[in-house]
Amino acid sequence: MVINKVSVVSADITSLGVDAIVNAANSSLCGGGGVDGAIHCAAGPRLLQECQTLMGCETGQSKITGAYDLPARFVIHTVGPVWQGGDCREAELLASCYRTSMALAREHDLKTVAFPAISCGVYGFPIRSAAKIAVAEILNALESHPDAFEAIYLVSWEDEVHVALSEALQGVR
Repeated sequence: MVINKVSVVSADITSLGVDAIVNAANSSLCGGGGVDGAIHCAAGPRLLQECQTLMGCETGQSKITGAYDLPARFVIHTVGPVWQGGDCREAELLASCYRTSMALAREHDLKTVAFPAISCGVYGFPIRSAAKIAVAEILNALESHPDAFEAIYLVSWEDEVHVALSEALQGVR
């Protein structure tokens, strides 16, 4: 059953030895605050150098780089939407972040992927809504390609995010 491949974990995403970690990036891909800043800091300067060659990334899209000094093999950078009240395609764009990240992982034959709660930090997306979108899109990808992945981790740094992700996952069991 594909749902058994999804776990909610409390961890520092930069410490995970998975095939890929997903970066909640800004459109420049050149680092920022929160998860993005932590990933750039832990990966070292070569990550920024590679990101500068990618010419940015549109909201809802994803791009992949090496992980350099991180224990992961790759970083999938995705640009989540800034919450503007819900009437500016935010849910659609957030769903696209998860879809395009899973598609990139599949294209690169990456079996284990760790996701942060995209857009839930300074971008202000309501955590419970974002968690439901994350779980739904990841499960859709797993159901469409059941043999493509071994494990998907939803990584939380804060208790509130952990609870929201856990409840969203429990809601589909």
